[in-house]
Amino acid sequence: DPFHPESPERLRGIVQKLREQGLWKDVHASKMGSAEHLRLVHDQDYIDFIKTCGECSLTMDTRVHHETYELAALSAESAIDAVLHSKKTGEPTFALTRPPGHHAGPGYGMGFCYFNNIAIAAQYLRKEGDRRIAIVDADVHHGNGTEQVFSADPTVLYISTHQTGIFPGTGSLDFVGKAEGRGFNFNMPFMSGCGDSTFDIAYKDVVAPIVEQFKPDAILVSLGVDNHYRDPLASLSLSSDGHVRQARSLIELSRICGGRITFMLEGGYDVPSLSEVVAGVVGAMSGVEVPLEFTDIVDNSCLGRGVIERCKRNASEYWDL
Repeated sequence: DPFHPESPERLRGIVQKLREQGLWKDVHASKMGSAEHLRLVHDQDYIDFIKTCGECSLTMDTRVHHETYELAALSAESAIDAVLHSKKTGEPTFALTRPPGHHAGPGYGMGFCYFNNIAIAAQYLRKEGDRRIAIVDADVHHGNGTEQVFSADPTVLYISTHQTGIFPGTGSLDFVGKAEGRGFNFNMPFMSGCGDSTFDIAYKDVVAPIVEQFKPDAILVSLGVDNHYRDPLASLSLSSDGHVRQARSLIELSRICGGRITFMLEGGYDVPSLSEVVAGVVGAMSGVEVPLEFTDIVDNSCLGRGVIERCKRNASEYWDL
């Protein structure tokens, strides 16, 4: 569908911007996706369905085509390749995962997602001997699939900032995980209009201190650029500057795990802002300053303070905040 927001234009715009900024280097192309890796998270029946259904729909906006299986499996493979590269080198990496993944659960896909790239990569690292993985979900939509996969798992910390009241309708402030996983899942659902100052404080007061105390072996980031004030599908108000600043704070934080941090692409449907934010983040990984155009500050009074405070109260039962 040429008018679908999750289109190849997104990656074309990103690659063009990275080339313009001299940042399209050290690029590794992933080979075939592997069903064995998909099974780390997904049911065999579901994998087979995506592989064989031909042309069908999972939901109204998430269609399966003949080539979907191979592309989505390749996207998951690139997530694994990126986290492995970071594990070997201790360098930050960025996986240009498309299609995105964080709405896909063990037996379903939705929200333009088929296989959960970040969950698959986290499970892969656990299999490779890592004891603890922190996932920071910075997409405007809550990563319901990722949360579901790890909600009872104390070895994977999941923290999400997202817009409240929009798709997929999950990500409640009061959900902190279940069973063994209680205290390892935190959500900050922000109201429309929240942006730079809200996110800066959320990262400083909640994300950083919890991740630090969790002592992960690696940090994985679901990077959605749909929090941007230019994004057509939602109404948070982060600037390009804000996005890059938060990414920089996470890169800084990754010193606690030997520099092991991997960003994976989730949403972001305004190609110009998506492209400059990704270039800004890739620049931050290698200490290069990328000039940013979309830098209006809409929220400078921490509109989401109430949500941050409530999340801190919930989290302080488990962590020292």
